[in-house]
Amino acid sequence: MALYRAIVAQSRQAGFYREHGVPDSLDGRFDMIVLHSFLVMRRLRRIGAAAEPLSQQLFDLMFADMDSNLREIGVGDLSVGKKVKAMAQAFYGRVESYEAALQSGDNDQLRQALARNLYAGKANPEAPGLAAVAAYLRQADASLASQADGEILAGNLVFPALAH
Repeated sequence: MALYRAIVAQSRQAGFYREHGVPDSLDGRFDMIVLHSFLVMRRLRRIGAAAEPLSQQLFDLMFADMDSNLREIGVGDLSVGKKVKAMAQAFYGRVESYEAALQSGDNDQLRQALARNLYAGKANPEAPGLAAVAAYLRQADASLASQADGEILAGNLVFPALAH
């Protein structure tokens, strides 16, 4: 699916990890995919009912990929289901906090949500890398909002460049 490939490609941008301190770990990479998936699903919601099946396919593919990746790194079959369930719960919690922060327009709330989730509580909400990722999140949301519905539905996403 083009949408998911674009999300994963953007989530793997080295600048998030090298320059902005996102942990380059399984959890950090998961959180970057969650962040970008949230943005795309948020944009799909604006399209309306016509995009609901695509949003569900994106969600299903993301968690099928998580399942596959866990198995690939050697997580046992009996543990995979529990871990994927925990990841899904984490996804919903992050979506809720990012949505609330974007809707409120409160930069402190957004930085705190990112510090708690993306940086796993290890980043000071005033850290330069965290502030840059918060600014990127708002910019990416605006960029996706400005793109034509048909382009989004076709998986032709354009994410902004990450500031250095």
